Amino acid sequence: MQSLTILCLGRPDLILPIPFGNNSKRILFTLKEGSQYRLKFSFTVSKNIVLGLKYTNVVWKTSMKVDNSKRMLGTFSPQQEPYTSEMEEETTPSGMFAKGTNSARTKFVDDDGKCYLDMCYYFEIQKNWPKPS
Repeated sequence: MQSLTILCLGRPDLILPIPFGNNSKRILFTLKEGSQYRLKFSFTVSKNIVLGLKYTNVVWKTSMKVDNSKRMLGTFSPQQEPYTSEMEEETTPSGMFAKGTNSARTKFVDDDGKCYLDMCYYFEIQKNWPKPS
């Protein structure tokens, strides 16, 4: 994997290089409650064909699981240019319970059970978009 991009209409794309770095407790990004967004992953396949690559994402708020997404991405052959895979549009939850810090675990695994990426990270949902820094 090379990067994760968060796409929100009317907002600049937020591109996060993968891996995210050493500080796993750091909040990687902030989304506005009730906003629509898409995730886009960029990755390369360099040696062997990847059969049946699957994306899974689990999100927790405190210790309660609040989302569990799975998607089949397909089969990919080696090539020099990166592949991109864009997820379906989702809406950020809203309301008092939704706001605050969430943790997530994202995995990419093929049909043979080989794990290409297993990452945990934190993100935040707020009432408004953060001010640009």
